[in-house]
Amino acid sequence: MDILELKDVKSVPDIVHEYSAKVKNESIPLVIDNGSYNCRVGWATSKEPQLIFKNLIAKPRKERGKKDGELQVGNDITNIEAVRFQLKTQFDRNIVTHFEAQEHIFDYTFAHMGIDTECSVNHPIILTEAFLNPNYSRNLMAELLFECYNIPSIAYGVDCLFSYQHNNCPPDGLIINIGYHTTHIIPILDGKPDCANSRRINVGGYHITSYMHRLLQLKYPVHVNAINPSRAEELIHDHSLIAIDYQDEIQKWADPDYYDANVLRVQLPYVAPPTTPGLTVEQQKERKRELARRLMEINARKREERLAEDEEQLNQFLAVQDLLEEGEPEEFGKALKSHNLTNEAELIKMINTLQAKVERTRQKIVAANSHEENIVIDEQKPKTKSSMQPKDQPDFDEWIAGVKKRRQEILDKRLAKRQRRQDMAKRRTAAAQERMRIISQLAKKEKRDDDFGMRDEDWDVYKVINKEGGDSDSELEQERLIELEDVLRHHDPDFDGPGSNVPLIPGETHQLHVGLELLRAPELLFQPSKIGSIEAGIAETIEFVLKRYSYEIQMKIVNNIFLTGSAAKFPRLLDRLNRELREIRPFKTNFQINIAKNPKLDAWYGARDFGLSGNFPEYLVSRHDYEEKGGEYLKEHSASNIYSRSPDPLPIIQVPICTEQIVVEDAIVDVEME
Repeated sequence: MDILELKDVKSVPDIVHEYSAKVKNESIPLVIDNGSYNCRVGWATSKEPQLIFKNLIAKPRKERGKKDGELQVGNDITNIEAVRFQLKTQFDRNIVTHFEAQEHIFDYTFAHMGIDTECSVNHPIILTEAFLNPNYSRNLMAELLFECYNIPSIAYGVDCLFSYQHNNCPPDGLIINIGYHTTHIIPILDGKPDCANSRRINVGGYHITSYMHRLLQLKYPVHVNAINPSRAEELIHDHSLIAIDYQDEIQKWADPDYYDANVLRVQLPYVAPPTTPGLTVEQQKERKRELARRLMEINARKREERLAEDEEQLNQFLAVQDLLEEGEPEEFGKALKSHNLTNEAELIKMINTLQAKVERTRQKIVAANSHEENIVIDEQKPKTKSSMQPKDQPDFDEWIAGVKKRRQEILDKRLAKRQRRQDMAKRRTAAAQERMRIISQLAKKEKRDDDFGMRDEDWDVYKVINKEGGDSDSELEQERLIELEDVLRHHDPDFDGPGSNVPLIPGETHQLHVGLELLRAPELLFQPSKIGSIEAGIAETIEFVLKRYSYEIQMKIVNNIFLTGSAAKFPRLLDRLNRELREIRPFKTNFQINIAKNPKLDAWYGARDFGLSGNFPEYLVSRHDYEEKGGEYLKEHSASNIYSRSPDPLPIIQVPICTEQIVVEDAIVDVEME
């Protein structure tokens, strides 16, 4: 049985890269793939991005009387769970809206790329943005980069379109971009995106991780604190997969053999209880002697206290008797009344009883003192007689099994009583209704002698209707249980007392069995309704988009379906999409689904290729363009959004106001009218 140990990987802080003279003097473009999950940054001349970090900042709360805490960005957050409630991001879904956080991200980016020029970043920027990014967001982004960092120029592009170009896809196709917060279905016609017929699904990797997190917390409420989003994310990234046929997969997991063979056993971190070494035989004997000595001292102290009380009471009664002998009947009567006695006979009886009691106590004290120095603890002997113990090993094993069975019967009986007591507290349970039926029969008003309780069987009826479930037998059961456990503890080396039913494997109580959850969480891509969303899944959305075209255009598009985005790496996602497309496409029509070579980094690679192309300077928005045409302006290319200028605000028109006099109850009132 393989047990998965969680990695709990901590991020490693990024180094400050060298800002070489070649990069500085040649004004090489800086490529920034500003994703809502990860940010990837590198020079256009590099093969790989130099920085890859989560697009998050941790801003500690300001406490009164203390200095502001240090702001942490990206990989500087080594333990993300420790600051989970202080995390901030610049994104609202996939759109940048919080530009204060974006400024901190840019500060971190430029500093770790080694850019040390004062008050400016003298490099063209290639920045990815969301598909159909609002002009307002692009305007604020341009304002931040041009005004705060004094960049010379910037070019915008869409991540999935950069990935499409990097994989050298044909000019006609259909992009399925599965992002962190959204999924886009984008038709490509003649190398350009058809924005009017594109669709967005508000489900992505974030929702899959959150769904897995909640599923595990609901399944294991005891470990609700140990099951954190980072561990759920690890299970999603490393072990989850897409079901080719979701209903068939669910039926498979209903089979116990299939469950045992395929369930993922995840070990949560735990602190093992300290183990104390066992005592030797001599140490156990010495411990028993010490306990016996203490017990004898306690008993002797109690006897002496009891003897003193009895002697004091005896002296009081003897003094009352002396009053009678001295001839003082009135004082004698008052003394009898003060001691709750009625006559002389009762007084004499009490005196004799106390004298005998005092004598017995003195004898016990003398006997205890004589044996106190010779305490000998005999070896523990089995309580059962030797005649009851079988001599042969098979018979002995059978006898031990019988003792265990009787012990288990007592435990089961206790459990049944506890369950019945809980059922009695509820009104509509079968146990409560049976109790009411018996009570109603006993309460019938019939003219006959009531002999309930005369027979032994009536005791069972009483226990049935008693809410306590007949707990008066529990003392006998407890004694019997202790006796059986003593026998097992003496004769069965494998028996470990009342806690013998606890798991023997250390940490087994801190294990998660993750099975169907590995399929349920990624199924959100095809069934968003599982989290209450009214939107369609990927398959239905593809069908909707294709129906907006003629049959000839559909055939062009479906022969190049391109899958990209980090979540496109789910195992068996390609097989599931093939199955779904086969169901929605006409009979015997062909289609082809391709996946990006590197769904995580192909967007950055495509932006890098764009920065190295010969016509790259033509698509740069310069500072002059920014000042003349506004921050929302962009120059269109094959991987960019379509520029649509925002309409001018409506002019404020001054409406002429005329004054008219009207008579109201013999009074003239001036009324202004537009």
